[in-house]
Amino acid sequence: MDYDVIIVGGGPAGLSAAVYARRANLKTAVIEKLTFGGIITTTDLIENYLGFPAISGADFGKAIQEHAMKYNPDMIQAEVKLVKDVDGGYEVQTDAGNFTTKTVIVASGAAPKKLGVPGESEYFGRGVSTCATCDGPFFAKKDVAVVGGGDSAVSEGLYLARLVNKIYLIHRRDRLRAEPILQQRFMSLSNVEFVWNSVVTKIEGDKKVNGVIVKNLLTGEEKELKVSAVFIYIGEVPQTGFVDVRKDDHGYIITDENMQTSKPGIFAAGDCRHSLTKQAIISAGEGALAAIAAQMYIEGRLKATQELANPSAPNRHSYGVRLGQTLRAYGKCFVLFAD
Repeated sequence: MDYDVIIVGGGPAGLSAAVYARRANLKTAVIEKLTFGGIITTTDLIENYLGFPAISGADFGKAIQEHAMKYNPDMIQAEVKLVKDVDGGYEVQTDAGNFTTKTVIVASGAAPKKLGVPGESEYFGRGVSTCATCDGPFFAKKDVAVVGGGDSAVSEGLYLARLVNKIYLIHRRDRLRAEPILQQRFMSLSNVEFVWNSVVTKIEGDKKVNGVIVKNLLTGEEKELKVSAVFIYIGEVPQTGFVDVRKDDHGYIITDENMQTSKPGIFAAGDCRHSLTKQAIISAGEGALAAIAAQMYIEGRLKATQELANPSAPNRHSYGVRLGQTLRAYGKCFVLFAD
């Protein structure tokens, strides 16, 4: 085998797993198709990661990458196409070659969900964006739309509000879903107009975005908003198509409390995993736990979860996730919060 563990994904979950795997002297590779540090590197400001009262996503991503690289895992820039069963482990097939490993930790995260409306693909990169930090400065002093009502929409909206003339916040509900502290900050801004109970039905433009059509879900009325950009934050799609393990209806990987999947030797952590919520600090903890579990599996001290391995067994993870249980290893007690 080329490796003891291959980690697919270089975000908080993957890099945390790399630290723990290398400290256990496991031969480790981290495979990342985009940016080491993960999608969080595009976030303007992180305020809820313990130890960092306020840090930019770019600086946070750099810090966790440098921490992981201190332990010298192999860092491979490639896209994973398939995880295939082989004798004694797995073959991870990528666009940069194939690698064999005893275990796999899937920490591939999730990608922004698309609206699926006319004009979205046509004008992506020409006014349609999923990254305010990347593209916001191009629309300084202009009117823009932000679609969504969760943490991402509101936090990125707070960043945009410092740059643009006006924000139309378009949300299909009549209230925001973001953290209360973010809501308070956002709703106090003078250059934000809320477009409640509405969805975008079309993005218009002429070589670049110049407007959106929104439909009120209560009245059916449609209207045009003149904007130069549309920033979309309506959720995520897990990047898990390359691995054949049990998943929920949305494609998130189902694991037990030790991050084990339905296949022995394959673990999952972070935003690609079926869980109660998605936060960087939770992803990092899950990555650490997955690496410890992978080591115990290699050493023969961790058994596969038969319930997950049996597709006909009742799935107690379908509608909720057990975040409780205690893993004792090396005389230390790692505790996850119970639901």
